[in-house]
Amino acid sequence: MIVQQRRNSKTRGRKRRTHYKLEMPGMTVCSNCGELKLNHRVCGECGYYDGKQVITPVVKDEEDKKEEKKK
Repeated sequence: MIVQQRRNSKTRGRKRRTHYKLEMPGMTVCSNCGELKLNHRVCGECGYYDGKQVITPVVKDEEDKKEEKKK
């Protein structure tokens, strides 16, 4: 069994943990509609990727949005 030679100080442990952090995902502006989207992915608002329409986005009515907020 391994026996620790010396106790690590609080500072030493905290310095090691400074690299455990979340990074912001790469975001770009959609060239078609101007909304923010993730890099290398289809725009969720307009359905375009690389200047071509890949999917047709589902348009929700205002009433559906209100019902979702109530839930």
